[in-house]
Amino acid sequence: MKILITDPLAEEGINILRAYADVDIRLGLKPKELQSVIGDYEALVVRSETSVTAEVIEAGKRLQAIGRAGVGVDNIDLDVATSRGIVVVNAPESNILSAAEHTIALMLALARNIPQAHTHLKSGKWERKRFIGIEVRNKKLGIIGLGRVGSEVARRAKGMEMHLTAYDPMVSMDYASNLGVELVSLERLLEESDFITLHIPLTEATRGLIGARELMLVKPAVRIINTARGGIIDEEALMAAIEEGRVAGAAIDVFTHEPATQSILLKSDKIIVTPHLGASTIEAQSGVAVDIAEQVIDILQGKPAKYAVNMPLISADILPFLTPFMLTASLVGRLLAQLAEGQLSAIIIKYEGEIADHGTDALKAAVIGGFLESTTDERVNLVNANVIARRRGLKVIEQRSTACENYGNLITAEITTSRGTVTASGTILRGEPHIVRVNEYWIDIVSTGGYWLFAHHLDRPGMIGAVGMITGEADINISSMYVARQKPRGRAFMVLALDEPVSEEQRQRLLAIPDLYSAKVVKL
Repeated sequence: MKILITDPLAEEGINILRAYADVDIRLGLKPKELQSVIGDYEALVVRSETSVTAEVIEAGKRLQAIGRAGVGVDNIDLDVATSRGIVVVNAPESNILSAAEHTIALMLALARNIPQAHTHLKSGKWERKRFIGIEVRNKKLGIIGLGRVGSEVARRAKGMEMHLTAYDPMVSMDYASNLGVELVSLERLLEESDFITLHIPLTEATRGLIGARELMLVKPAVRIINTARGGIIDEEALMAAIEEGRVAGAAIDVFTHEPATQSILLKSDKIIVTPHLGASTIEAQSGVAVDIAEQVIDILQGKPAKYAVNMPLISADILPFLTPFMLTASLVGRLLAQLAEGQLSAIIIKYEGEIADHGTDALKAAVIGGFLESTTDERVNLVNANVIARRRGLKVIEQRSTACENYGNLITAEITTSRGTVTASGTILRGEPHIVRVNEYWIDIVSTGGYWLFAHHLDRPGMIGAVGMITGEADINISSMYVARQKPRGRAFMVLALDEPVSEEQRQRLLAIPDLYSAKVVKL
């Protein structure tokens, strides 16, 4: 067996690999160079520097495993690896405590002006009054994202006698309560917090989450910490808010573009900056290396890996039948994530028709993965779906029936939150995933990407025209439309496929239409 390491890895991990296989360490390989040599190896170990492209994977004729010594796997083409039967693993647990401790360190540095005081004293200035700080005791810490790192931050902040609130719709109230955290809306968190810390992944939904509008809501004395991902905070808007005195300070470890030697955030003395050090501890680096080495060896020995990132192989005879329904299940999950409101508590997944006769673990993982897609860095698969749901305090219930009244096969997910329940069903028609039910309304939506407007309203003349007038005035084209109703002149449901999204201002205009009860913009 031969293993190739192309990025720096702690010696502890290298030694474990060398005890099992021949190990070559070739740092800084260009894509073409990696492509030319990868055919000799059974396993590849990388960090974030190496790009494992489709061409590299296709050239790795002997590859069985790709190990990413860290959390993210955006530098690896997962789809191609999965299609080739190559297991991709990462090490998501080893740097959690390091990231949480770095967050606490930055918060305390912000509170006591430590970097600024250090710099001034080193330059020969003794200015005690200039650097009067604040205590964190009895201050309100708002945590955006109560995942693994956010939860560890909460535990440590609780020990410092801080009052804790969090915004994370994808964790249960019981889970937050056990941490001593009050779940609140994002708006309330922004308005009330003395410190705000971010612990969410960078996705299309979270990019620019904290922008100019959000920074208008905060206290002038607020201090903001980001050790999660660059791009979640609009850096220009943050800089403007600090310069205008609307934000007291910030501590930033991650940037929209890295290396960030030219970032606008480096220009303010009120902003503490570190070069992406959240996971940069001896313990974290060692733990990541050991985790990834042990998993790579497990795969090469034919054992299951602890943190498999891509879907383990499904038997070849059932894969062609099941794959389209996995896409449908993921689509159902993504839709419900955008329709549900309130704190999540339970998910009921129903399988009807022939699919109920087969193993449904992959379908369950697809629903949960689609639902949590915008809120976690973790790639949900049939190995870890239950673990991830349990970690967030979510109850997952599965129901099966070989009978299906309306379709040959149907996947239905029902989400229960503090605000009620939301239901969506999907199936395969003419070889494509279709959404065929939302709550009590039977419809037929083919997901071709793009934006959708979901609206509940009273079935009355002029309603469709009133909605179309607002979208028309906004120069937004409607490419298709679906309408369902319970009875004539009763409650009805309208779905519009849009070429561009409706802005918040336009959505409010829609809600002002008499007898239009709700309007949500969804991206599928």
